[in-house]
Amino acid sequence: MERRVVVTGLGVVSPNGVGVPAFLNAIQNGVSGLKFMPRYKELNFNCQVCGVPEFDFSDLQNYLSEVTYYGLKGSTIGYAIKAAADAWIDAGNTLDTDEIHWNTGCVFGNSVADTEAMKRVIDLVDEKQARKLGSRVVEQLMNSGATAYVSGLLSLGNRIITNSAACATGSQAVLMGYEYIKQGAADRMVVGSNEYIGPYVFGSFDSMRVLARKFNDTPERASRPMSATANGFVPGSGAGALVIEELEFALKRGAKIYAEILGGDTNSGGQKAGGSMTAPNPQGIQRCIKTALQNAKISGEEVDLICGHLTATMADKLEIENWATALGRRREDFPVVNSLKSMIGHCLSAAGSIEIVAVILQIMHGFVHPNINLEDPSPEILDLAGEKALPTQLIHKDINIAAKANFGFGDVNACMIFSKFK
Repeated sequence: MERRVVVTGLGVVSPNGVGVPAFLNAIQNGVSGLKFMPRYKELNFNCQVCGVPEFDFSDLQNYLSEVTYYGLKGSTIGYAIKAAADAWIDAGNTLDTDEIHWNTGCVFGNSVADTEAMKRVIDLVDEKQARKLGSRVVEQLMNSGATAYVSGLLSLGNRIITNSAACATGSQAVLMGYEYIKQGAADRMVVGSNEYIGPYVFGSFDSMRVLARKFNDTPERASRPMSATANGFVPGSGAGALVIEELEFALKRGAKIYAEILGGDTNSGGQKAGGSMTAPNPQGIQRCIKTALQNAKISGEEVDLICGHLTATMADKLEIENWATALGRRREDFPVVNSLKSMIGHCLSAAGSIEIVAVILQIMHGFVHPNINLEDPSPEILDLAGEKALPTQLIHKDINIAAKANFGFGDVNACMIFSKFK
Protein backbone atom coordinates (compact mmCIF):
# COMPACT_ATOMS: atom_id res chain seq x y z
CA MET A 1 0.00 0.00 0.00
CA GLU A 2 1.39 3.39 -0.98
CA ARG A 3 2.51 5.52 1.94
CA ARG A 4 0.99 9.01 2.00
CA VAL A 5 2.75 11.87 3.77
CA VAL A 6 0.95 14.68 5.59
CA VAL A 7 1.90 17.86 7.45
CA THR A 8 0.87 17.84 11.13
CA GLY A 9 2.90 20.62 12.78
CA LEU A 10 4.22 24.09 11.91
CA GLY A 11 6.72 26.46 13.51
CA VAL A 12 8.20 29.70 12.21
CA VAL A 13 10.59 32.49 13.15
CA SER A 14 10.15 35.12 10.44
CA PRO A 15 11.07 38.80 10.05
CA ASN A 16 7.35 39.62 10.02
CA GLY A 17 6.17 37.27 12.73
CA VAL A 18 7.48 34.83 15.33
CA GLY A 19 5.10 31.92 15.87
CA VAL A 20 2.35 30.75 13.54
CA PRO A 21 -0.46 33.07 14.78
CA ALA A 22 1.64 36.23 14.35
CA PHE A 23 3.02 35.02 11.02
CA LEU A 24 -0.44 34.12 9.68
CA ASN A 25 -1.76 37.57 10.59
CA ALA A 26 1.24 39.22 8.92
CA ILE A 27 1.02 37.39 5.60
CA GLN A 28 -2.74 37.88 5.37
CA ASN A 29 -2.38 41.61 5.94
CA GLY A 30 0.76 42.21 3.87
CA VAL A 31 2.93 43.20 6.84
CA SER A 32 6.58 43.84 5.99
CA GLY A 33 9.34 42.66 8.30
CA LEU A 34 12.10 44.71 6.65
CA LYS A 35 13.95 47.36 8.63
CA PHE A 36 16.66 49.97 8.18
CA MET A 37 19.89 48.86 9.87
CA PRO A 38 21.96 51.78 11.24
CA ARG A 39 24.96 49.49 11.63
CA TYR A 40 24.93 48.74 7.92
CA LYS A 41 25.02 52.45 7.17
CA GLU A 42 28.03 52.78 9.47
CA LEU A 43 29.67 49.91 7.58
CA ASN A 44 29.11 51.80 4.31
CA PHE A 45 27.01 49.07 2.71
CA ASN A 46 25.05 50.01 -0.39
CA CYS A 47 22.02 48.15 0.95
CA GLN A 48 21.11 49.10 4.50
CA VAL A 49 17.85 47.15 4.82
CA CYS A 50 17.43 43.69 6.31
CA GLY A 51 14.77 41.26 7.50
CA VAL A 52 15.43 40.51 11.19
CA PRO A 53 12.97 38.55 13.39
CA GLU A 54 11.89 40.25 16.61
CA PHE A 55 13.08 37.24 18.54
CA ASP A 56 13.22 37.13 22.33
CA PHE A 57 15.96 34.65 23.12
CA SER A 58 14.62 34.25 26.66
CA ASP A 59 11.69 32.31 25.16
CA LEU A 60 14.09 29.39 24.80
CA GLN A 61 14.12 28.95 28.57
CA ASN A 62 10.79 27.17 28.04
CA TYR A 63 12.59 24.49 26.02
CA LEU A 64 16.18 24.25 27.26
CA SER A 65 17.89 23.41 30.52
CA GLU A 66 19.47 26.33 32.35
CA VAL A 67 22.98 25.15 31.47
CA THR A 68 22.16 24.74 27.77
CA TYR A 69 20.28 28.04 27.66
CA TYR A 70 23.18 30.06 29.02
CA GLY A 71 25.67 28.16 26.89
CA LEU A 72 23.74 29.06 23.75
CA LYS A 73 22.59 32.54 24.76
CA GLY A 74 22.74 34.84 21.78
CA SER A 75 23.39 32.04 19.27
CA THR A 76 21.25 32.06 16.17
CA ILE A 77 20.72 28.32 16.58
CA GLY A 78 17.89 29.62 18.74
CA TYR A 79 15.86 30.36 15.60
CA ALA A 80 15.91 26.66 14.68
CA ILE A 81 15.17 25.48 18.21
CA LYS A 82 12.16 27.79 18.53
CA ALA A 83 10.67 26.86 15.14
CA ALA A 84 11.21 23.12 15.55
CA ALA A 85 9.96 22.99 19.16
CA ASP A 86 6.84 24.95 18.20
CA ALA A 87 6.16 22.59 15.27
CA TRP A 88 6.65 19.55 17.51
CA ILE A 89 4.23 20.87 20.13
CA ASP A 90 1.79 22.01 17.42
CA ALA A 91 1.74 18.42 16.16
CA GLY A 92 0.49 17.27 19.57
CA ASN A 93 3.79 16.12 21.08
CA THR A 94 5.48 16.99 24.37
CA LEU A 95 9.08 17.87 25.21
CA ASP A 96 9.25 16.46 28.73
CA THR A 97 9.99 12.84 27.91
CA ASP A 98 13.02 10.55 28.03
CA GLU A 99 11.55 8.26 25.38
CA ILE A 100 13.63 8.04 22.22
CA HIS A 101 11.53 8.29 19.07
CA TRP A 102 13.29 5.68 16.96
CA ASN A 103 10.77 6.11 14.14
CA THR A 104 11.30 9.89 13.89
CA GLY A 105 14.22 11.69 12.26
CA CYS A 106 15.27 15.21 11.35
CA VAL A 107 16.54 17.01 8.28
CA PHE A 108 17.40 20.61 9.10
CA GLY A 109 19.52 22.72 6.80
CA ASN A 110 21.59 25.90 6.74
CA SER A 111 24.33 27.50 4.67
CA VAL A 112 26.80 29.21 6.97
CA ALA A 113 27.44 28.85 10.68
CA ASP A 114 27.11 31.91 12.93
CA THR A 115 29.77 34.21 11.48
CA GLU A 116 29.71 36.58 14.43
CA ALA A 117 30.42 33.66 16.76
CA MET A 118 33.20 32.69 14.38
CA LYS A 119 34.63 36.20 14.56
CA ARG A 120 34.68 36.02 18.37
CA VAL A 121 36.68 32.82 18.10
CA ILE A 122 39.12 34.35 15.62
CA ASP A 123 39.60 37.47 17.73
CA LEU A 124 40.21 35.59 20.98
CA VAL A 125 42.53 33.08 19.34
CA ASP A 126 44.54 35.88 17.69
CA GLU A 127 44.73 37.60 21.08
CA LYS A 128 46.05 34.34 22.61
CA GLN A 129 42.90 34.14 24.79
CA ALA A 130 41.43 30.87 23.48
CA ARG A 131 40.75 29.68 27.04
CA LYS A 132 38.03 32.32 27.30
CA LEU A 133 36.00 30.83 24.48
CA GLY A 134 34.03 28.46 26.67
CA SER A 135 33.00 24.86 26.19
CA ARG A 136 29.96 25.47 23.96
CA VAL A 137 31.50 27.49 21.14
CA VAL A 138 32.15 24.53 18.83
CA GLU A 139 28.42 23.74 18.88
CA GLN A 140 27.72 27.23 17.55
CA LEU A 141 30.31 26.94 14.80
CA MET A 142 29.50 23.53 13.35
CA ASN A 143 27.03 23.50 10.47
CA SER A 144 25.14 20.63 12.09
CA GLY A 145 24.68 22.56 15.35
CA ALA A 146 20.99 23.35 14.76
CA THR A 147 20.17 19.78 13.73
CA ALA A 148 22.03 18.40 16.73
CA TYR A 149 20.19 20.64 19.19
CA VAL A 150 16.78 20.03 17.60
CA SER A 151 17.16 16.24 17.51
CA GLY A 152 18.43 16.16 21.09
CA LEU A 153 15.63 18.38 22.38
CA LEU A 154 12.98 16.23 20.70
CA SER A 155 14.68 12.86 21.46
CA LEU A 156 14.78 11.84 17.80
CA GLY A 157 16.43 8.52 17.03
CA ASN A 158 16.04 8.05 13.27
CA ARG A 159 18.04 9.72 10.48
CA ILE A 160 19.57 13.03 11.63
CA ILE A 161 20.88 15.05 8.68
CA THR A 162 22.04 18.61 8.00
CA ASN A 163 21.61 19.54 4.35
CA SER A 164 23.00 22.58 2.57
CA ALA A 165 22.05 23.68 -0.94
CA ALA A 166 22.16 27.49 -0.72
CA CYS A 167 18.70 29.00 -1.34
CA ALA A 168 17.19 25.59 -2.20
CA THR A 169 18.08 24.22 1.26
CA GLY A 170 14.70 24.58 2.97
CA SER A 171 12.62 23.02 0.19
CA GLN A 172 15.21 20.30 -0.25
CA ALA A 173 15.07 19.46 3.48
CA VAL A 174 11.29 18.99 3.29
CA LEU A 175 11.69 16.83 0.18
CA MET A 176 14.33 14.64 1.86
CA GLY A 177 12.14 14.06 4.89
CA TYR A 178 9.18 13.27 2.64
CA GLU A 179 11.23 10.73 0.70
CA TYR A 180 12.44 8.96 3.86
CA ILE A 181 8.84 8.52 5.00
CA LYS A 182 7.68 7.50 1.55
CA GLN A 183 10.41 4.86 1.36
CA GLY A 184 9.54 3.47 4.80
CA ALA A 185 12.78 4.54 6.47
CA ALA A 186 10.84 6.67 9.01
CA ASP A 187 7.25 7.26 10.09
CA ARG A 188 7.74 10.89 11.06
CA MET A 189 10.31 13.62 10.33
CA VAL A 190 11.03 17.09 11.65
CA VAL A 191 12.16 19.13 8.66
CA GLY A 192 13.15 22.72 8.02
CA SER A 193 16.03 25.16 7.86
CA ASN A 194 17.49 28.22 9.54
CA GLU A 195 19.63 31.20 8.54
CA TYR A 196 21.30 34.12 10.22
CA ILE A 197 22.48 36.98 8.01
CA GLY A 198 25.08 38.85 10.03
CA PRO A 199 27.19 41.74 8.72
CA TYR A 200 29.90 39.49 7.26
CA VAL A 201 27.55 37.42 5.11
CA PHE A 202 25.52 40.53 4.31
CA GLY A 203 28.64 42.46 3.28
CA SER A 204 29.69 39.64 0.95
CA PHE A 205 26.40 39.81 -0.92
CA ASP A 206 26.54 43.61 -0.91
CA SER A 207 29.88 43.43 -2.70
CA MET A 208 28.21 41.47 -5.51
CA ARG A 209 25.88 44.43 -6.11
CA VAL A 210 22.83 42.14 -6.08
CA LEU A 211 21.08 43.76 -3.10
CA ALA A 212 18.39 46.47 -3.14
CA ARG A 213 20.08 49.88 -2.83
CA LYS A 214 17.38 52.44 -3.65
CA PHE A 215 15.00 52.09 -0.71
CA ASN A 216 17.14 52.54 2.40
CA ASP A 217 14.84 55.38 3.51
CA THR A 218 11.69 53.30 2.98
CA PRO A 219 12.75 49.77 3.96
CA GLU A 220 9.30 48.20 3.78
CA ARG A 221 9.27 49.03 0.02
CA ALA A 222 12.72 47.59 -0.70
CA SER A 223 11.78 44.02 -1.67
CA ARG A 224 9.88 44.17 -4.95
CA PRO A 225 9.51 40.75 -6.63
CA MET A 226 8.16 40.83 -10.21
CA SER A 227 8.24 44.65 -10.19
CA ALA A 228 9.65 46.85 -12.96
CA THR A 229 11.45 48.81 -10.21
CA ALA A 230 12.97 45.74 -8.55
CA ASN A 231 16.63 46.49 -7.98
CA GLY A 232 17.95 43.53 -6.01
CA PHE A 233 17.01 41.31 -3.10
CA VAL A 234 16.94 42.09 0.62
CA PRO A 235 18.60 39.50 2.90
CA GLY A 236 16.63 38.12 5.83
CA SER A 237 17.06 35.75 8.76
CA GLY A 238 14.86 33.21 10.47
CA ALA A 239 13.75 29.59 10.48
CA GLY A 240 10.83 27.44 9.43
CA ALA A 241 9.96 23.92 10.60
CA LEU A 242 7.37 21.25 9.83
CA VAL A 243 6.45 17.93 11.35
CA ILE A 244 5.53 15.53 8.56
CA GLU A 245 4.19 12.00 9.04
CA GLU A 246 3.02 8.88 7.28
CA LEU A 247 -0.75 9.21 7.08
CA GLU A 248 -1.74 6.08 9.03
CA PHE A 249 0.79 6.90 11.76
CA ALA A 250 -0.71 10.38 12.07
CA LEU A 251 -4.31 9.13 12.10
CA LYS A 252 -3.62 6.50 14.74
CA ARG A 253 -2.36 9.10 17.18
CA GLY A 254 -5.18 11.53 16.36
CA ALA A 255 -3.00 14.25 14.85
CA LYS A 256 -4.58 17.21 13.10
CA ILE A 257 -3.61 17.39 9.44
CA TYR A 258 -2.78 20.68 7.74
CA ALA A 259 -2.11 19.42 4.21
CA GLU A 260 -0.68 16.57 2.19
CA ILE A 261 2.64 16.41 0.37
CA LEU A 262 2.04 14.93 -3.07
CA GLY A 263 5.64 14.84 -4.28
CA GLY A 264 8.62 16.85 -5.36
CA ASP A 265 12.03 16.85 -6.99
CA THR A 266 15.49 18.32 -6.63
CA ASN A 267 18.12 18.50 -9.36
CA SER A 268 20.87 20.61 -10.89
CA GLY A 269 21.23 22.32 -14.23
CA GLY A 270 24.88 21.31 -14.29
CA GLN A 271 26.00 24.97 -14.55
CA LYS A 272 25.71 24.69 -18.33
CA ALA A 273 23.36 26.07 -21.02
CA GLY A 274 22.95 29.39 -19.25
CA GLY A 275 23.46 27.98 -15.78
CA SER A 276 26.42 28.99 -13.61
CA MET A 277 27.44 29.22 -9.98
CA THR A 278 24.97 32.08 -9.51
CA ALA A 279 22.40 31.57 -12.29
CA PRO A 280 20.11 28.60 -12.97
CA ASN A 281 20.00 26.64 -16.20
CA PRO A 282 16.38 27.07 -17.44
CA GLN A 283 16.32 23.45 -18.59
CA GLY A 284 17.16 22.31 -15.07
CA ILE A 285 14.35 24.38 -13.53
CA GLN A 286 11.79 23.17 -16.06
CA ARG A 287 12.83 19.54 -15.60
CA CYS A 288 12.63 19.94 -11.81
CA ILE A 289 9.08 21.34 -11.95
CA LYS A 290 7.90 18.75 -14.50
CA THR A 291 9.40 15.86 -12.52
CA ALA A 292 7.82 17.17 -9.30
CA LEU A 293 4.43 17.17 -11.06
CA GLN A 294 5.03 13.64 -12.36
CA ASN A 295 6.03 12.39 -8.93
CA ALA A 296 2.91 14.04 -7.48
CA LYS A 297 0.82 12.39 -10.21
CA ILE A 298 -0.82 15.63 -11.29
CA SER A 299 -0.79 17.81 -14.39
CA GLY A 300 0.26 21.43 -14.69
CA GLU A 301 -3.39 22.35 -15.27
CA GLU A 302 -4.24 21.31 -11.70
CA VAL A 303 -1.95 23.82 -9.98
CA ASP A 304 -3.99 26.56 -8.26
CA LEU A 305 -1.12 28.54 -6.74
CA ILE A 306 2.56 29.06 -7.48
CA CYS A 307 4.61 30.20 -4.51
CA GLY A 308 7.72 31.21 -6.39
CA HIS A 309 11.34 31.77 -5.51
CA LEU A 310 11.07 35.27 -7.05
CA THR A 311 13.81 37.27 -5.36
CA ALA A 312 13.23 40.76 -6.87
CA THR A 313 16.09 40.49 -9.34
CA MET A 314 16.28 40.25 -13.11
CA ALA A 315 15.85 36.48 -12.68
CA ASP A 316 12.14 36.93 -11.82
CA LYS A 317 10.99 37.18 -15.44
CA LEU A 318 13.10 34.12 -16.33
CA GLU A 319 11.50 32.19 -13.48
CA ILE A 320 7.97 33.05 -14.65
CA GLU A 321 8.96 31.97 -18.16
CA ASN A 322 10.16 28.65 -16.75
CA TRP A 323 6.91 28.13 -14.82
CA ALA A 324 4.88 28.96 -17.94
CA THR A 325 6.83 26.47 -20.03
CA ALA A 326 6.86 23.70 -17.40
CA LEU A 327 3.13 23.99 -16.63
CA GLY A 328 2.11 24.70 -20.21
CA ARG A 329 0.06 27.72 -19.11
CA ARG A 330 0.20 31.42 -20.01
CA ARG A 331 -1.70 34.67 -19.54
CA GLU A 332 -5.41 34.06 -18.74
CA ASP A 333 -4.64 30.39 -18.00
CA PHE A 334 -1.71 31.16 -15.67
CA PRO A 335 -2.14 30.19 -11.97
CA VAL A 336 -2.12 32.79 -9.23
CA VAL A 337 1.49 33.47 -8.20
CA ASN A 338 2.96 35.14 -5.12
CA SER A 339 6.31 35.75 -3.45
CA LEU A 340 6.64 35.93 0.33
CA LYS A 341 9.96 37.71 -0.21
CA SER A 342 8.02 40.92 -0.83
CA MET A 343 7.33 40.93 2.94
CA ILE A 344 10.35 39.25 4.52
CA GLY A 345 13.15 39.54 1.98
CA HIS A 346 15.27 36.58 0.97
CA CYS A 347 16.12 34.40 3.97
CA LEU A 348 18.56 32.32 1.89
CA SER A 349 18.71 28.79 3.39
CA ALA A 350 15.65 29.51 5.53
CA ALA A 351 13.66 30.87 2.58
CA GLY A 352 12.17 27.55 1.48
CA SER A 353 11.07 26.38 4.92
CA ILE A 354 9.51 29.72 5.95
CA GLU A 355 7.81 30.01 2.58
CA ILE A 356 6.49 26.43 2.83
CA VAL A 357 4.90 27.28 6.17
CA ALA A 358 3.16 30.13 4.31
CA VAL A 359 2.06 27.69 1.57
CA ILE A 360 0.52 25.31 4.11
CA LEU A 361 -1.33 28.14 5.86
CA GLN A 362 -2.75 29.35 2.54
CA ILE A 363 -4.03 25.86 1.74
CA MET A 364 -5.40 25.36 5.25
CA HIS A 365 -7.17 28.71 5.52
CA GLY A 366 -8.17 29.23 1.87
CA PHE A 367 -6.39 32.43 0.85
CA VAL A 368 -3.62 33.82 -1.33
CA HIS A 369 -1.36 36.31 0.41
CA PRO A 370 -0.66 39.56 -1.46
CA ASN A 371 2.45 40.55 -3.35
CA ILE A 372 3.22 43.83 -1.64
CA ASN A 373 5.20 46.52 -3.52
CA LEU A 374 3.87 45.33 -6.87
CA GLU A 375 2.44 48.64 -8.05
CA ASP A 376 4.35 48.34 -11.33
CA PRO A 377 4.58 44.73 -12.57
CA SER A 378 7.34 43.94 -15.03
CA PRO A 379 5.90 44.18 -18.57
CA GLU A 380 7.55 40.89 -19.51
CA ILE A 381 5.95 39.16 -16.53
CA LEU A 382 2.56 40.71 -17.29
CA ASP A 383 2.83 39.40 -20.83
CA LEU A 384 3.53 35.88 -19.54
CA ALA A 385 1.15 35.65 -16.59
CA GLY A 386 -1.48 38.34 -17.00
CA GLU A 387 -2.57 40.85 -14.40
CA LYS A 388 -5.04 38.58 -12.58
CA ALA A 389 -2.25 36.16 -11.66
CA LEU A 390 -0.40 38.84 -9.65
CA PRO A 391 -2.54 39.76 -6.62
CA THR A 392 -1.61 42.85 -4.64
CA GLN A 393 -4.39 42.34 -2.08
CA LEU A 394 -5.46 39.34 -0.03
CA ILE A 395 -7.58 36.91 -2.05
CA HIS A 396 -9.94 34.43 -0.41
CA LYS A 397 -9.58 31.39 -2.62
CA ASP A 398 -9.90 27.64 -2.26
CA ILE A 399 -6.40 26.25 -2.82
CA ASN A 400 -6.44 22.57 -3.72
CA ILE A 401 -2.90 22.25 -5.08
CA ALA A 402 0.09 24.58 -4.58
CA ALA A 403 3.54 24.35 -6.14
CA LYS A 404 6.58 25.71 -4.28
CA ALA A 405 10.08 26.04 -5.69
CA ASN A 406 13.45 27.46 -4.68
CA PHE A 407 16.66 27.78 -6.66
CA GLY A 408 20.13 28.12 -5.16
CA PHE A 409 23.72 29.06 -5.95
CA GLY A 410 25.47 26.13 -7.58
CA ASP A 411 22.53 25.75 -10.01
CA VAL A 412 20.54 23.62 -7.53
CA ASN A 413 16.75 23.43 -7.79
CA ALA A 414 13.98 22.06 -5.54
CA CYS A 415 10.23 21.93 -6.15
CA MET A 416 7.47 20.59 -3.88
CA ILE A 417 3.78 19.95 -4.55
CA PHE A 418 1.28 20.30 -1.67
CA SER A 419 -2.46 19.69 -1.62
CA LYS A 420 -5.46 20.05 0.62
CA PHE A 421 -5.86 16.85 2.63
CA LYS A 422 -8.72 14.65 1.45
